[in-house]
Amino acid sequence: MKLQDQHIQDLASGAAFLATGGGGDPYLSLLCAQQSIKQYDSVELVSIDTLADDAVIVAVGSVGAPTTSLELLPSIDEPLLAIRAFEHHTGLSIDAVVSFEIGGGNSLIPIIAAAAAGIPVIDGDGMGRALPEVQMMTYSIAGISPTPSIAVDYAGDTIAFDGISVLEYEQQIREFSMARGGMVTTVEFGMSAKELRQCIVADTVSLAIAIGEVLRLERGNALQLINKLQHVFEPTSYGQLMVLFSGMVTDVATSVIGGYDIGHALLRADDNAEQQVRVDIKNEYLTVWKGNRLLASVPDLITFVDTETGQPINSERLSFGQRVTIIGIACPPHFRTAVALAVVGPKCFGFDFDFTPIEKLIGADQTDSSRI
Repeated sequence: MKLQDQHIQDLASGAAFLATGGGGDPYLSLLCAQQSIKQYDSVELVSIDTLADDAVIVAVGSVGAPTTSLELLPSIDEPLLAIRAFEHHTGLSIDAVVSFEIGGGNSLIPIIAAAAAGIPVIDGDGMGRALPEVQMMTYSIAGISPTPSIAVDYAGDTIAFDGISVLEYEQQIREFSMARGGMVTTVEFGMSAKELRQCIVADTVSLAIAIGEVLRLERGNALQLINKLQHVFEPTSYGQLMVLFSGMVTDVATSVIGGYDIGHALLRADDNAEQQVRVDIKNEYLTVWKGNRLLASVPDLITFVDTETGQPINSERLSFGQRVTIIGIACPPHFRTAVALAVVGPKCFGFDFDFTPIEKLIGADQTDSSRI
């Protein structure tokens, strides 16, 4: 499938929906992707199954605090510069690129890279959502090393990372991004198509495009969109969509700490000022609490949409007075294994409880926020 301008616009919206608040605001990356399509021609979106086993694939994206991306403007040059630096450093010739995460702006960075390099983008990613740390990608969980890797800063300066563990790499790349203004472009996880085939969350780019198309064509009240969106999710490995809460944002407090946006948001119900929820944030929306009752937690998806328009809201765009609806989505099975939960479960974010699937917390038949 050749990605044209409308596909890119729908992808930006759908990926923001899947991003659970993270992945970086897609607007500026969307502009860069649109410019890349105009400058270099359309990009081919392909299934991993179409590539030979020995095809060389890399993951491309941005690393840093999402709020930084609103001030440190991206360019269409950095992804290609990172790819060429990676090829020079490793001696490999890259055949295709894939996303870190199907989240916000990071879903569009590979398209910018692919357009400039004249190579395809793989339909899939390493998370099926957005998460803040490299060890949380399915590539890493499968045992593929993120290094050697290349990072490029806003000035076009590059640095290589070699022969370190995934946790050491996460620390070092985060420190580098903070030292370079808070956001860098990286090329990581050099792997064969055979390796990627074993761990990719497949078809998430086309899923995001389909979600974005629904959000565009059916733009309107969030509660009325749920059934239409559920039809899009039904053929996938994701679970049911559930409305967790609807109300007004009464407080948002986040700070850039260690290269992440960390904080919380408070919301008050539209029809009952005494009904409130708290949402914990680390780039992404991690938990939803109603008093002491947990409604949802990472790695299940927690998505904020504007109640009146149904459009997704990234965490760095969340602000006082917005009327929002919180949607919970059961994550794909790849994040519910013991191996995956050891790196993506609630305890990995500092919470003192184990993961409980959203359908058990809310009930598989939950469809109306008034029942919470």
